[in-house]
Amino acid sequence: MAAPQIKLAAFFVLLQLIGSLNPAAASEGCHFPAIFNFGDSNSDTGGLAASLWPAPWPNGETFFGRPAGRFSDGRLVVDFMADSMGLPYLSAYLDSVLSNFTHGANFATAGATIRVQNTTWFQSGYSPFPLDVQLRQFTQFKSKSLLAHQQGGGVFKHLVPKEEYFSQGLYAFDIGQNDLTAGLFLNMTVEEVKASVPEMLNIFALTVKEVYQLGGRFFWVHNTGPLGCLAYVLERLPIFASQIDKHGCATPSNELALYFNSKLKKTVIQLRKELPLATFTYVDIYSAKYTLISRAKQLGFEHPLRACCGHGGKYNYNQHEFCGSTKTETNGTLVLVGSSCEDPRLKIVWDGIHYTEAANRWVFKKIFSGAFTDPPTPFKMACRRTL
Repeated sequence: MAAPQIKLAAFFVLLQLIGSLNPAAASEGCHFPAIFNFGDSNSDTGGLAASLWPAPWPNGETFFGRPAGRFSDGRLVVDFMADSMGLPYLSAYLDSVLSNFTHGANFATAGATIRVQNTTWFQSGYSPFPLDVQLRQFTQFKSKSLLAHQQGGGVFKHLVPKEEYFSQGLYAFDIGQNDLTAGLFLNMTVEEVKASVPEMLNIFALTVKEVYQLGGRFFWVHNTGPLGCLAYVLERLPIFASQIDKHGCATPSNELALYFNSKLKKTVIQLRKELPLATFTYVDIYSAKYTLISRAKQLGFEHPLRACCGHGGKYNYNQHEFCGSTKTETNGTLVLVGSSCEDPRLKIVWDGIHYTEAANRWVFKKIFSGAFTDPPTPFKMACRRTL
């Protein structure tokens, strides 16, 4: 970069820093007119449901009263984010029916990974829409949105974001969990999976840089949660059964998640240096969720590791009889798996993999306050740089 360009970039960074230190300006908070989300099932609002496999009833029962593309009984953290900003819930980019993208789009799909997996969704359950595909979808989405406005667009210009929203919007990332479990489920050791983390984060960093080149300036990055506290890991990896912490979570897989998170945080710190006009908030989802699980009883929840919607076993989870599927009892009766979950408001884990609306609401409240973010900034100030 030439010297004048360096000085200009430094000038803009200084202006942002001054704004963040100005009490009057800070009290106003941020206004994000749109959210552009990339991720997996933790933030998928209908991508997989629209393209490959609808999330069946009783998914969606608590809030929507019907299946709503989410693998939960209700809303996800990204839904609470939109709520807090006064925005409508994000439509999935892959959903062509009844979708409105005026205030952003969701490119996340359940089963998505950072790295491309060498299996199909029907073989392994991992999405054919990994992060690089989601990036290409976003690139096309922006291009067509701008074209709709430039050419008049008719009704379509009222269904896509305005041009300035692409530089003013919040870019959220919540992905990585499936890369880690994919390795473990292929019988890789924890150390072998750790060895693949640098490649994952190199892809992640390149993706963020491309979004930056396309105008993105405000980034909200979730780390991955405590894998060892989820029924699908506890049931499918009995090798960890003897390595359980005092809260019942598998220590090796949690240590793997923490390793990934430590490297992700360093990647975010490096991106702050390389992209001086961007603002990055690193969100410690792991600590928020582990706090919830470890203090479940005090917080009004019960059986924190047991799935609400499932069937059988210690954790009410069976990968072959998943939430919303049907099974035949010994007497020949056909029953719905998960219909016995009486009150999801008291549960943390929904289906052995994902969280309930009640848990997602609790987690969002904590990250909204800034208690689990770096820098420790309330969500409404996520557009502001801090020293």
